[in-house]
Amino acid sequence: MKLYTSVGPNPHVVRMFLAEKGLEIPMQEVDIRAGENRRPPYTETVNRRGQCPALELDDGSILCEITAICEYLEEIHPQPPLIGSTPWERAETRMWTRRVDLYINEPLASGFRASEGRKMFEPRMRVVSVEAAADLKAIAQDNLGWLDSELAGKTWICGDRFTLADILLFGFLNFGARVNQPIDPAHENVTAWFERVCARPSAKA
Repeated sequence: MKLYTSVGPNPHVVRMFLAEKGLEIPMQEVDIRAGENRRPPYTETVNRRGQCPALELDDGSILCEITAICEYLEEIHPQPPLIGSTPWERAETRMWTRRVDLYINEPLASGFRASEGRKMFEPRMRVVSVEAAADLKAIAQDNLGWLDSELAGKTWICGDRFTLADILLFGFLNFGARVNQPIDPAHENVTAWFERVCARPSAKA
């Protein structure tokens, strides 16, 4: 296998997932700032949508989208389980992964693309208006407030299990902290959770 990786939260999620699994695979850096992911040969041989990361399998097949990549890695390397060992655990992890992605990560990322990241993204894709950026960032923080209450009394999002949901959220909140979207200090449970994840060696992947 080989991972096409780059800067940004999405590749970080997959690298962190691999690190938690104890897996080491070859990686090829893609210069997304220079637009390498938006032109051939990347768009012809790796991902026609020009997105990163992508996982190249041993038979040459290409797998894209971070949750799909992580699901595949879990299937072929089930230990330690980061999605789950039972139907309930897997369903719970997928529920929280969906919530994190939809309610927090998406508005956070869209808010960035519409403001600080606009110069990079506007020539490459449709982005919302600059005026919408503040609302998108506020939506992400509002939903972090909801998650803050859900984390009360928990170590991780799924209780005692460190899962893909934690890795996915961390990847984006870690990115957010670098692009003017820090965690609101009022979200004390999220802040404590973030510090716990930071202490894991995989966070540096």
